[in-house]
Amino acid sequence: MDVKQPRNLTMLTDFYEITMAAGYFEEDYKEQICVFDMFFRRVPDGGGFAICAGVEQLVEALKNIKFTDEDIAYLRSCNCFSERFLAYLSELKFSCNVWALPEGTPIFPGEPIVTVEGPAIEAQLIETLLLVNMNHQSLIATKASRICRAAAGRPVAEFGARRAQSYDAAVYGARAAYIGGVASTSCVFAARDFGIPASGTMAHSWVQMFPSEYESFKKYAELYPDNCVLLVDTYNVIKSGIPNAIRVFEEVLQPLGIRPKGVRIDSGDIAYLSKKARELLDAAGYQDVKIVASNSLDEYIVRDLILQDAKVDSFGIGENLITSKSDPVFGGVYKLAAVKQSEGYLPKIKVSESVEKLTTPHRKKIWRIFDNKTGKAMADYITVYDEEVDTTSGITLFDPIETWKTKTLEDCTAKPIQVQLFENGTCVYDLPSLESIRTFCAEQVDTLWDEVKRFEFPHRYYVDLSQKLWDERQRLLKECSK
Repeated sequence: MDVKQPRNLTMLTDFYEITMAAGYFEEDYKEQICVFDMFFRRVPDGGGFAICAGVEQLVEALKNIKFTDEDIAYLRSCNCFSERFLAYLSELKFSCNVWALPEGTPIFPGEPIVTVEGPAIEAQLIETLLLVNMNHQSLIATKASRICRAAAGRPVAEFGARRAQSYDAAVYGARAAYIGGVASTSCVFAARDFGIPASGTMAHSWVQMFPSEYESFKKYAELYPDNCVLLVDTYNVIKSGIPNAIRVFEEVLQPLGIRPKGVRIDSGDIAYLSKKARELLDAAGYQDVKIVASNSLDEYIVRDLILQDAKVDSFGIGENLITSKSDPVFGGVYKLAAVKQSEGYLPKIKVSESVEKLTTPHRKKIWRIFDNKTGKAMADYITVYDEEVDTTSGITLFDPIETWKTKTLEDCTAKPIQVQLFENGTCVYDLPSLESIRTFCAEQVDTLWDEVKRFEFPHRYYVDLSQKLWDERQRLLKECSK
């Protein structure tokens, strides 16, 4: 695997996507232009918002949509598809228009994250590929954002490669975590290919390998004097770990004129041990030595450690970040919103007994409304694709479910927030650097009110519909109920 090299992921699809595509072909729907939206219904961990991530990998995957001879041979062996259809697939070239929210954008339930417009077969075939990519990276970026906000400015290192669900999950999870705010990764593959700072020192096995803890520390300091961080909890943090670390700092680094970087505590009562370690280090003249904490941390433990005045300067977080262990499914879906006709678009709706599964029809445009005085995001506003939003005299919004709830926003600006990725199958989007995406994410999260960023019972950020779009949905609902 080389993330810099394009991969053909065309067959990363569910079998029913191909059977539907074959049906469209046989029924002569192959040229029918459709509009699909990818959106999600619930923020993981009960949070107030999520983070969009994975757009770059989606772009690269869509650039390489092509059925190979091997793919066609396998599909032929399924004995399900006509030779005419297989011949069509063998010549298929991606020709869709695609729009998406930029990576790093805070996103909310119900709004289109990715919109695909194109021939029914193509738009249908890319569903699984699109979802697996966007769901995974958005999930990890969202979790990383939560953890980094809990750390309150202290650096967080992503330590989760060994607990990730696959090789790809480790590498792309590290990328998503960096977008969400982590400062570094232990995954060398991701560090090399994405330019993320690499971090990590030693494992307990290093300490155990030597005749004594002191000798293991001494050899490590001799090998890596400029980046000496010692793991002090293999035996006993206070009785041996910190004293041996101080001894090595004085015997090896001090004569070289080098200041040690830190110590890491990976077990036990982190709050208590960090305070005692800080006392010992300060008394020995190492007030500048950092204390790193790891060991199955998450945003709640990090927050509690800070509330308990733990003397922790940075955190290393593994499994709870790279798997989003507390809520490991993002739940993005991909639904038909409209089909194109000569006179415009014919809206399509999915009706369900569950209100949250009701879809919003039509080809749409997403606007984010910002307060002109504070720069804060006030609401998102979804309109029909050809509507314009004028806020010069203010704008009145209403909840699309609890319609009696209205609010008039004044002195505000509405900005469309989707960008076009592909036009007729050609990429028209200049992919930003990962560093700029990470910076953009931090800036956009900062536009949210603190109440929206709470971990428990966050303030609901409203995603409202224009009157025209709401009327269209009500019309279709009435038609479906007849």
